[in-house]
Amino acid sequence: MKIDPKSSADLSAQIAKAIRDSIIAGDLIVDERLPSEAELAEQFDVSRSTVREALKRLAAQSLIRTQRGAFGGAFVNRLSYPDAYGQQITTSTLLLSMNSVSFDTACEARYALERACAPLSADRRSADHLATMRAEIFRQQQPGLTDEAFCASDVAFHRALVDGADNPVLSYQLAGAVEAMQPLMNMITFTARSREEIVALHTRIADAIEARDGAAASAGLSQLEHYTIELARSVMAKRASREAS
Repeated sequence: MKIDPKSSADLSAQIAKAIRDSIIAGDLIVDERLPSEAELAEQFDVSRSTVREALKRLAAQSLIRTQRGAFGGAFVNRLSYPDAYGQQITTSTLLLSMNSVSFDTACEARYALERACAPLSADRRSADHLATMRAEIFRQQQPGLTDEAFCASDVAFHRALVDGADNPVLSYQLAGAVEAMQPLMNMITFTARSREEIVALHTRIADAIEARDGAAASAGLSQLEHYTIELARSVMAKRASREAS
């Protein structure tokens, strides 16, 4: 593991990257104890405080864990898919908000990914996944439900559909699509959308999943995508008209 002292990059960031690269390459394996702070400081020719900052960066990424006591220290962590969901959601949210990704582009990507899950979910979904989808549809029909609660229920419905595919890699990839893109889409369209229309489409999708009809579920998602994009265009056009007048 090496760093470049002449690089403009922060030394702690370089050390964190060097250790991360070693973990990814398999040179450091799960549960292996890292060298002590003093040993790492000597290896990289930096202060212990710089090493400590690098270890904090790695811990924040769940790549290492620390233990106290005589047998303590920093150890390579076994990163689980659920542990990584939060980072995926945060990264996706930042990418969308900072890079001016168009609504149509985000919508297209999200539904393309979700349609890839539909046939698997129709084939593999459990009774619990289906029950969650039905419960969220029921919740969405309640007259006193706030816009915020409706949006949260919307996310939960699609999360259950994705998780029904019983594929942790797909669930991880779609964590950002569903739990980052969906709230952003809801923020744009919630004032104009018809809850009845969305409930009807959700019901159509859930019926298809229950019938193990992946093609019908995909078709329902395509219809929901079309409705969402058209609604957003209508909202944005009205907004632009108001700003121009």
